[in-house]
Amino acid sequence: MKMVDIRSRMLLTALLPVTLLAVLLAAVFLVARVGDIGEAHSQRARTLARQLATASEYGLFSANITQLQTIASGALREPDVRSVAIVDAQGIMLVKAGQPRYTALPVLGGQESEKLDPATGTDLLSQPIAASQVKLDDLYESGEPAAGTIAQPLGHVLIEFSRDRLVQRERDMLLAGVAVTLGGLLFGGFLAVRLGRGVIRPILRVSRMIEHIGRGELSARGAVLPDDPLRELQLGLNQMAERLESGRDELERRVVLATLELREKKEEAETATLAKSRFLAAASHDLRQPTHALGMFVARLAQLPHDAETAHLITNLDASVQAMQDLLDALLDISRLDARAVQVHRRPFALADIFDQLRLGLTATAVEKGLRLRVRQTNVWLLSDPTLLHRIMLNLVVNAVRYTRQGGVLVACRLARDGKHARIEVWDSGVGIAPEHHQAIFKEFYQVGNRERDRSKGLGLGLNIVERTAHLLGHRLQLRSSLGLGTRFSIEVPLAPPGAPALPNPFEARTLDDLADLVVLVIEDDALAREGLVSLLESWGVVVVVAEGVSTALWQLKFGVVPDVIISDYRLRDTENGLDTVRQLRAAAGQQIPACLMSGDTDPALMQAARIAGLTLLHKPVRPAKLRSLIRRLAAGDPDGVQVASAPASRPDQADGADLV
Repeated sequence: MKMVDIRSRMLLTALLPVTLLAVLLAAVFLVARVGDIGEAHSQRARTLARQLATASEYGLFSANITQLQTIASGALREPDVRSVAIVDAQGIMLVKAGQPRYTALPVLGGQESEKLDPATGTDLLSQPIAASQVKLDDLYESGEPAAGTIAQPLGHVLIEFSRDRLVQRERDMLLAGVAVTLGGLLFGGFLAVRLGRGVIRPILRVSRMIEHIGRGELSARGAVLPDDPLRELQLGLNQMAERLESGRDELERRVVLATLELREKKEEAETATLAKSRFLAAASHDLRQPTHALGMFVARLAQLPHDAETAHLITNLDASVQAMQDLLDALLDISRLDARAVQVHRRPFALADIFDQLRLGLTATAVEKGLRLRVRQTNVWLLSDPTLLHRIMLNLVVNAVRYTRQGGVLVACRLARDGKHARIEVWDSGVGIAPEHHQAIFKEFYQVGNRERDRSKGLGLGLNIVERTAHLLGHRLQLRSSLGLGTRFSIEVPLAPPGAPALPNPFEARTLDDLADLVVLVIEDDALAREGLVSLLESWGVVVVVAEGVSTALWQLKFGVVPDVIISDYRLRDTENGLDTVRQLRAAAGQQIPACLMSGDTDPALMQAARIAGLTLLHKPVRPAKLRSLIRRLAAGDPDGVQVASAPASRPDQADGADLV
């Protein structure tokens, strides 16, 4: 509470009644006084007019113009008289004195009249001049006039009275009233301040103390005077401030202790987090290494001739390896999205390219389940990242096929209402999703009706990746579904601007026919992973040159071995890494040899470093089909090898675990 507020409110409380009373009395007095002055002015004017009419009777009767002029001129000596005129019964002006401001004579009647002219500020009075009735001593005449006869006036006296003095007196009286009112207000204010000071000062002291306490100055104390009317309140405030100060000191002491404890706990948690991160990184790397080697061995094993029983076991073994790779790839996708390591490359492209890829990759799977997959043709061009959008659509269509038992799946595109976006829709006639699960299905590892975690029903990560990727692209994702009535997923994507340049189809196959006689330098320090990779490459007809580190690789170059493609692990022995190794090999060869990295590390910093170096980074375990496709593109000198190598796998059962860019 501010001191100015207290003073102003106290003063207002004291002055408001006085002000209202003074203004009311002054108004009543002024109105009454102004009315009296106006009435006196009007009465004086009428009296003078009557006197002039009486004095002019004889001169008008005898037609003595000189006498009438003398009477008119004499009237001008009266204050406020501006002009005097005497007219006869026919309205002819006989004499006048002064300068009349009226241009035409008023209507003259048998009664006196008064007219105010606001334009000139004058009063015009008309007074009839009547003939006097003189009684004659005649025996034959009656003493009373005949009934019904009206004496006709001999003429009229016209007098113009100025209201200047009246207005000036009213103004002076108004100023005097205002001065008296202001004087009364000043005197009343002086008395109010003098009388209220004894109340305001104690309140101000209490207010200042409360203000100090509100600012946190708990050491503030107010003086307690013997004659203070708020003495008890001041004592209570002092005691409250003492308690608050004591409580604050105690609280600060506890906060300091709690802060020290929290700091210790935080350091322990950070230490544990770092240890956990190191453990998870090491465990992830160590788990990916043997899984990667296992995938290579299984792929090579599947190429050899076997009997039916062995082939069945190999098929089951391959399915298990694929399931493990799907999980690791899906977790890698989520970690990339969490770390914001996924780069968005927006450009205009034809949606028909994505639709064709979906139709070719998933029609066979739908037919095996007895479903009809319809992908409507479209000529829409969109502005987005085609690889990420294909990743979204692949997951949505795979889920639709997986959870539809009969009927079919429809993929279509239509323009949105705003005319600036296209809405891509995936319809299915499947089991549908109950409303209570609409939000939960986008969570990690959440699956409706799969409590037993049957891997044939997916991993429960596809829709989570879809939602995160749509959010990354800034596209609106919507779900409409009812239990037993099917599901519709839709995503709104901006249309490409008119006249956008036509770029190559990112999904169009541009590969070599085979890898026969292609020289590939494999740099891998892990014997098991190296053996599996070499065995797989040799089964494709590749000429493999092996090195365990940078020195061995440089030695191979020294003896004339110039590889067509370099495949290097990132972590090598003696603190060596694949980035430096590829850089040294290219410098020694004097040319930009196509190369790629493989690693079990999922650190976003490594992804960024590989992107800056212009190298494709494959995370272990690497799918043989992806590796074969990448080698073909690198050998063909495809500049888009990075994007293609990281594109989703073509197999529909791998949609949950396909890598993101």
